[in-house]
Parts: sequence; structure tokens; C-alpha cells
Amino acid sequence: MFLAEEAAKATSNFSGFDIFVILFTVVIAIGLFRLLGAKKKNPFAIGFGLVSLAVFVTLSAVMVMGWMGKL
Repeated sequence: MFLAEEAAKATSNFSGFDIFVILFTVVIAIGLFRLLGAKKKNPFAIGFGLVSLAVFVTLSAVMVMGWMGKL
């Protein structure tokens, strides 16, 4: 039983999907900054980008806290 507990502690919380979450967060942020800097602004796209960025930043923060063992 002691060895099983040690093996469970040694496993990583990192998965391959985590890299995609970070990449999507960066892509959404770049797209939002480009939308905000455009001469002709699209309010729907800016709102959608803000909501998407908020979701992905929250997801990234929870993911990193999971890596650190804070959850």
C-alpha cells in the first residue's frame, strides 16, 4: 500500500492537451489585440474574443495551479 501511494505522488499532472490550451490562449489574445487595433471595429467579434479569452485564461490558470499541486 505504501508503494502505491508513492507511485501516485510521482505521476505528473501534465498532459499533452495542456500545450494546446496555452497555444489557443495566445492565439486568442493576439486576435483580440488585432481586433482592438483595427480601423473598422467589429463589436460582436471583440465581445466574443473577450469572453473566449476570459475562459481560456481561467482554464490556463486552473491548469497551472494543478501543475503546482495547489488544487
